[in-house]
Amino acid sequence: MASPVAEVNGDKAMELKNRIRELRESTGMNRKEFCECFQIPYRTVTDWELGNRHAPEYVIRLLAYYIQAENIHKEANEQ
Repeated sequence: MASPVAEVNGDKAMELKNRIRELRESTGMNRKEFCECFQIPYRTVTDWELGNRHAPEYVIRLLAYYIQAENIHKEANEQ
């Protein structure tokens, strides 16, 4: 039986994994383009999205802030 702490940490890891993918997809970029834009190694982002590694929460917040501040969204890219 899994402990409640493990379940919470597992849920949090799943949320972080999904959040990275959501941020990337919101830009309309594929993984390679996203990595080049933000200067993050491709393998790192891949591991984050697959749940093999966990992105620090501050990195997710910074990415979200930068994407919003620079208006890097699908709509902006499609113009």
